Amino acid sequence: MNKTYIIAEIGLNYAYGNENSLFLDNALKLIDIAVVAGCDAVKLQKRSPEICVPTEQKNKEKIVPWRISPTTYLQYKQDIEFGKFEYDTIDKYCKEKKIHWSASPWDLQSAKFLKHYNLPWVKIASASITNLELVEYCAKNFNHVIISTGMSTEEEIIKCHKAVERFCHNIVIMHCNSSYPAHTKDLNLSYLKQLHINFPKNKIGYSGHEFGLTTTMASIYLGAEYIERHITLSRDNWGSDQLASVEPQGLFKLVKGIRDLELAYGNGIKNITDEEHQKRKILRK
Repeated sequence: MNKTYIIAEIGLNYAYGNENSLFLDNALKLIDIAVVAGCDAVKLQKRSPEICVPTEQKNKEKIVPWRISPTTYLQYKQDIEFGKFEYDTIDKYCKEKKIHWSASPWDLQSAKFLKHYNLPWVKIASASITNLELVEYCAKNFNHVIISTGMSTEEEIIKCHKAVERFCHNIVIMHCNSSYPAHTKDLNLSYLKQLHINFPKNKIGYSGHEFGLTTTMASIYLGAEYIERHITLSRDNWGSDQLASVEPQGLFKLVKGIRDLELAYGNGIKNITDEEHQKRKILRK
């Protein structure tokens, strides 16, 4: 079995606390956790709030812990968005820690921003799979594209894949349920097998938003070569994604569990181990 590529999704889970000046420090702490756990990469999300926030949402009231008075939804999104300074810092920090980093761009402007970094891959979020202008730009400008398939029909997945495949052949298709958290009964892990049939030339992965770790671990025996889970320093932190995220201790268990399963998989050929040979001498008549 090949080594599973494990992505720790930071997302926006750095955005909590009484001061937004601490958001970058929070993100660096999450990177540290991913490094210690043995993850291969961390991932963030990049948006241009003035583009991504719908007009009818922009002036809606939003209460956030780092502002004394209520603010607008648009201002909230602007508060939590990292810019060049933060991404330059993250880029340098991840190089020092020897861990990959990347992001999901939610709009064309954000994709162009990310192009300035030497990213190992870029990820199309489930929400963006039908934004073919964004999809094609990423396929043309990044060497490796990961496609997340939450809340998508097979027709939408195939259409997105075709748009990417025209310009990029290093593709990963990630099975995903976009509920936060996702119910175990809705995970449909067996669809990973169908993805292998539908896209035999590409790697298949699993992006999990469920409670618990066992279902994510199990996905590697169904063909997932890439694994992604949201991470957090504490599920009690403020933010919509925190509850469906994995805390540090859980992340350590997840990575160890995946590595143990890889080791245990074997080659499928019945053999007698060295230790068993010793037992044969003692136990066989």
